[in-house]
Amino acid sequence: MIPRYSRPEMVAIWSPETKFRIWYEIEAHACDAQAALGVIPKANAEAVWRARDVTFDVARIDEIEAVTKHDVIAFLTHLAEHIGADDARFVHQGMTSSDVLDTTLNIQLVRASDILLAGMDRVLAALKARALEHKDTVRIGRSHGIHAEPTTMGLTFARFYAEMQRGRERLERARAEVATGAISGAVGTFANIDPAVEEHVCKMLGLRPEPISTQVIPRDRHAMFFATLGVIASSIENIAIEIRHMQRTEVLEGAEFFSMGQKGSSAMPHKKNPVLTENLTGLARLVRMTVVPAMENVALWHERDISHSSVERGIGPDATITLDFALNRLAGVVEKMLIFPQNMLDNMNKFPGLVMSQRVLLALTQAGVSREDAYTMVQRNALKVWEERVDFREQLLADKDVVAALGEDGINAKFDMEYHTKHVDTIFKRVFGE
Repeated sequence: MIPRYSRPEMVAIWSPETKFRIWYEIEAHACDAQAALGVIPKANAEAVWRARDVTFDVARIDEIEAVTKHDVIAFLTHLAEHIGADDARFVHQGMTSSDVLDTTLNIQLVRASDILLAGMDRVLAALKARALEHKDTVRIGRSHGIHAEPTTMGLTFARFYAEMQRGRERLERARAEVATGAISGAVGTFANIDPAVEEHVCKMLGLRPEPISTQVIPRDRHAMFFATLGVIASSIENIAIEIRHMQRTEVLEGAEFFSMGQKGSSAMPHKKNPVLTENLTGLARLVRMTVVPAMENVALWHERDISHSSVERGIGPDATITLDFALNRLAGVVEKMLIFPQNMLDNMNKFPGLVMSQRVLLALTQAGVSREDAYTMVQRNALKVWEERVDFREQLLADKDVVAALGEDGINAKFDMEYHTKHVDTIFKRVFGE
């Protein structure tokens, strides 16, 4: 990913230096296990750890790979340059390249997950704080982009909180599912390496042994991981779209914070554009773009091929780096977001009283009017409000059929705003607990 949409901590996970360090640790721990089994001399295993403090030379490894055309062999050759050819002769004993590559990828994904989970925690904290702040701030709910019935700004933030909480739980499961390692040798049969080596390496690196691998770790694990990232990205976009809508000039119920000195347009000095949430919409597309290739990686030929390899070298860094950036950008937007309660009331009253139409409809049916007749009575008055911007309550009070069924007091009683917010506390307890 480009630096503009990257954060250093996540980028570091995917750096060549980090990758080679993990390769080294896998090989060193494997040598320890081999020595414990008596397969290789203990002195040789100990010699490998002499490179513990070595900073592996990425340029030198690339130089060797230009000749070998094989990245793992290039690394092993460079390692031998540090510890000596004789001591290095037992490194990689009974292993195959995928043992190193696949185990490393899963370590990187686990580390990336931890950063992503921290980012989600920041988003959740921001959403919860704004939900509690605006629990009773009334705004109009919309369906199909059209005014529907009253809700509250707190409920808007609360539903986004619940959605992101589900995403966090999915990511925890995806992290656990991908946290496996394989040191099982060619085609995964352990013919040339004892399963105890795999168990030791995985234990030392915080993984579980893959129950059954071929020459690769099964890619359905990775498909689920990237699918989870895609769902989280879609939830980010869901929140971003709502904020973008709120910031529209005709709505202006909320807006991104606009700092002193910030410019909204190179041509129009008055502009305050929702650039951060528009950016989040775009970043979500990039994360989702990695899901289908991850799904297609599941189907490999026989015990292995490398059609998945080039894909993962791209989507591993791209998806995690992008999502990490997006989560932290979203958290910042929510934390500093401007809310305009008066505009919410003004918007709701653009068609005075119209949001109470369902309550009047239900009251008429409860008063003995058929649903068909009740709907007709309410709609003919509601349409006048749409067309003429007159007051809905006044129209109903002037309608002899409605008055006959409900009475004037009955009509007036149906325009109490608290009717629509009486269960907000119940919903909040469901979302946030007591």
